[in-house]
Amino acid sequence: MSTYKIAVFVGSLRAASINLRLARALEKLVPADFKFEYVSLGDIPLYNQDNENNLPAPAAKLKQQIADAQGILFVSPEHNRSLPAAIKNAIDWGSRPWGQNSWPGKAVGIVGASPSAAGTAMMQQHLRNILAAEGANALTTPEVFLQYTEGLVDDQFTITNEGTRKFLQGWIDRYVDWIKKLNA
Repeated sequence: MSTYKIAVFVGSLRAASINLRLARALEKLVPADFKFEYVSLGDIPLYNQDNENNLPAPAAKLKQQIADAQGILFVSPEHNRSLPAAIKNAIDWGSRPWGQNSWPGKAVGIVGASPSAAGTAMMQQHLRNILAAEGANALTTPEVFLQYTEGLVDDQFTITNEGTRKFLQGWIDRYVDWIKKLNA
């Protein structure tokens, strides 16, 4: 394969999201034959089974982005000890209608950042449970529970802490290998 496409789901809809900054920093760590494609979650309507046989355009685009991707990357905060509603909504649309689930077999990576020392551990646990039920193949180790501090990612989306950068580069390298293995 000449180029691997990674569909990136950022769980925070804020323009100044620390998880969007983290995603942009991770994008700089992937090899040249990997391309990030950011999935817009803010314009996808709430899932409604009445609309699943005539998908709203944003939901149809989401399903196409999943189908076209060799890897799926979730970069998300934790909301109330679970995943943000925008992520759950995207998973619901991607899994429907019955018999047309877009998630099975996808190589998934999950990371998240929070100002909290606990990072996004609960969100990641819940997300892994949901994705397992949908047949996605989530990379399990190493886990990334990143405490985000001011200046950790600069305005050029470079990780400023050398130890953190090395850890995240190791995670990206493992995730890249995971995608290649599952798409061989």
